[in-house]
Amino acid sequence: MSQALYPLTFQPIFKDRVWGGRKLEQLYGKALPPQAPIGESWEITDRPEGVSVITNGPLAGRDLRWLMENHAQELLGDSQPCAGRFPLLVKILDAQEKLSLQVHPPAHKATDLSGDPKTEMWYVADATPEADLFVGLRRGATRAEFERRIQDGSVAECFHRIPVRAGDSMFLPSGRVHALGAGNLIFEIQQNSDTTYRVFDWNRVGLDGQPRELHIPQALASIDFADFEPALAPAAWTQEGTHEARQLAACELFTVDLLRLPLRSELRLGGTRVTVLAVTEGQLSVRWEETLCELKPGDFCVVPAACANNTTVRATRETVFLQAIAR
Repeated sequence: MSQALYPLTFQPIFKDRVWGGRKLEQLYGKALPPQAPIGESWEITDRPEGVSVITNGPLAGRDLRWLMENHAQELLGDSQPCAGRFPLLVKILDAQEKLSLQVHPPAHKATDLSGDPKTEMWYVADATPEADLFVGLRRGATRAEFERRIQDGSVAECFHRIPVRAGDSMFLPSGRVHALGAGNLIFEIQQNSDTTYRVFDWNRVGLDGQPRELHIPQALASIDFADFEPALAPAAWTQEGTHEARQLAACELFTVDLLRLPLRSELRLGGTRVTVLAVTEGQLSVRWEETLCELKPGDFCVVPAACANNTTVRATRETVFLQAIAR
């Protein structure tokens, strides 16, 4: 296997959203375009709507699409591509207002609906005291009630609402209705898809001054109406050698763990799959041979499968980071 690759950092792609804000600039020093309400920073993306460009090392200026076309085996190893593209889409979301109530189609329905399935997980990196999530259905809510409340504008009453704080995490399989509440800053790791069906958008208009499109027939066909009151990921940490870990998600598409490394501790990565690292607190040094990536909060790094067994991460202060592995 060629060793042409090394741990890679990428230029984020910013997306303005009617519900967005400026927290990515305030918390992480990201160079946002002036004045626009930025709701999403696409950190790792291989999508027609945006492809991540490498910012470090000899491959700087190349992009993730080029990597997939020329070095897919070294990059992915045993991880499976998603329709020929990089398997994960990784974002930070800044929800200053509520997002639309929405759903992504499950795999067994997506083709019929001309969409793509999207399973994802959220990690709450920052939250106001009032922040909450809309996730799954309130126990006892029925499809008939849901459809009736869509018509009278009260469908949010069918949703399960969960107060959240920094450190909380939620898994969102395709078919689970959901929305971010206001005041959340979220690290989102998801299947590489961008199909979303909106159920309700709070009667607001988009940045163009027009009501945003709803997709009620597709949403009703996608929603799991037996998905009641899902729980947040367990909050307990497990000691694993010199570091602590929390498993946030494990499915057939990806695993996501939250790791906490003490000051000056070191961890060797491993395995045969591609890994994405995302720092939420502290500072992490990622080293492979002569390549060194210094990551601060809000920074991301892709460790190609070909490099994983010889890559080490070191905390220059107590550091918390996400480790996502594509299956």
